[in-house]
Amino acid sequence: MTVRITPEGGSYMRETTGFAPTENVPMHALSDIVLDVSHLSKSYKKFPALSDVSFHIEKGQIVGLLGPNGSGKTTLIKIINTLLTDYKGDVQVCGHALGVETKKLISYLPDLMYFADWMRISDCISLFRDFYEDFDAAKAKSMCQSLQLDPRQRIKALSKGMQEKLQLLLVMSRRARLYLFDEPLAAVDPAARDYIMQTILTNYHEEGSILLSTHLISDIEPVLDHALFLKSGKLVLDDVVDHIRETTGGTVDQYFREVFKC
Repeated sequence: MTVRITPEGGSYMRETTGFAPTENVPMHALSDIVLDVSHLSKSYKKFPALSDVSFHIEKGQIVGLLGPNGSGKTTLIKIINTLLTDYKGDVQVCGHALGVETKKLISYLPDLMYFADWMRISDCISLFRDFYEDFDAAKAKSMCQSLQLDPRQRIKALSKGMQEKLQLLLVMSRRARLYLFDEPLAAVDPAARDYIMQTILTNYHEEGSILLSTHLISDIEPVLDHALFLKSGKLVLDDVVDHIRETTGGTVDQYFREVFKC
């Protein structure tokens, strides 16, 4: 498909080897599409947060949802996770329209803690075990040990870093088809970023795919298969990472800085 890149002061057009919209994908390939976003638009009153966004994610891919703050990344992830329902367009996960069935397939790491502060870590594990059929409680308890978390501790006694570890282990203890991460690296130091990425890469379900939202490109570029650039709610790039490097002669991070002038 043709991809248009429109940074300030210039424009680019080239062919990409990435997936085209569903209508152009052979039928035999559709079974490998985990996430299908088609002509998605969302506005807050008169402000357009997303404008006619279309893309696919294949089984087993690690995809970076890349863009500066305010580009629409969180809005897109919230729609996929059914936290926002007032939008135009179509979103499907493994062939299912968004709803109860897709909640069974998606494991979501939000940017904020959502457990009550009186709860213990063990309470959170029990809640996930009861709520999600694909949750592996034994794996969660094992990850507690590796992440140095005491299951008896209450949320209110945890530091911000420990709370992030708790949310991460809960997300990664599910055998999900799609893992959604909303800026998991934004509020932590470089050493912690490496630790978080290593935890994700060594624990996600091998049949699953990852969509990771961030503006810290250099920290995740080495593990990405595919990149999506969002700019002011519009998808300005949908391409394979290796193809971006080949055609630009640089890194994805360098190209991101060129597109967004940062």
